[in-house]
Amino acid sequence: MGNSSQYHKLRKKWSQRHQKLQEDLWQKHKESLDWLSKNSKQLALGSLGSLILLSTPGEPLLPPPEATAEQPHEIGKNVFLISDLSQILPKDEVRELSPEEEKNIEEILKRDLGITAKAEIDGKRLNRSYGYIGAEQHLARYPGDTMATHFETQDEANLYYSSGMAPGLGAWRYFTNENGEFSEKGKQMEKYYIAVQTFLAPYYNLKLAEYRDFFKFRKMLLVNPHNGRAIVTVIGDSGPAVWTGKHLGGSPEVMKYLERVDGRAKGPVLYFFIDDPEDKIPLGPVNNVI
Repeated sequence: MGNSSQYHKLRKKWSQRHQKLQEDLWQKHKESLDWLSKNSKQLALGSLGSLILLSTPGEPLLPPPEATAEQPHEIGKNVFLISDLSQILPKDEVRELSPEEEKNIEEILKRDLGITAKAEIDGKRLNRSYGYIGAEQHLARYPGDTMATHFETQDEANLYYSSGMAPGLGAWRYFTNENGEFSEKGKQMEKYYIAVQTFLAPYYNLKLAEYRDFFKFRKMLLVNPHNGRAIVTVIGDSGPAVWTGKHLGGSPEVMKYLERVDGRAKGPVLYFFIDDPEDKIPLGPVNNVI
């Protein structure tokens, strides 16, 4: 009972201190932070160091009492995540990361996004955790699914119809349950699917069935290090081919959210496994900030 009481006292004291720090920060630098929240995508990565010095190291920025819901999301997640990752990722090339770099990034993702994501789970990993992503087409979700049946609203059709549907099925065929039933969960899985190079994973060919079951609809966290956008996805297909120069692919919805759809529809992202056996972490854009 004594330990519990002491814990709550310390927690209250920490919360009050944190609140005071954020109020002071906003009072002293409100104009700068307002500008940052509106222009975070245009910031050069190297210019964020001075902003980090404004807050206590290791403590995420909280919104001031008068801040809107959108303001802390942009500053807390995007700006600080961009800055943290820029200190770890290679500056001039998109290469395989070292174990130490991956470990540091795992800690950043946990701290800034509140999600435990790993480059390796149960001794299994992909050939890399940082690479170029390219655009994929829609996949058939159930037998008979076509582009005409794929969208529930006209707005969705206007945004994504032009991406088309792949001529073949995903690596694990349809997005239905074991009884062949299609549900809202299956819809979300196809909407936020990615294709990864499972065939290049270490020891994949030696343990084909084991690795196939491991990768099937496995959740992964994707992060665009240039704008701080993060999204929870599932592995729904295998690819792309090595000769394409890309290391993974994203559904039209994933690409649009990450803002990786440009003239080449190709850009670097981080992709780490999420260990979520109880299926508690929802698919789609990550909006929570600790």
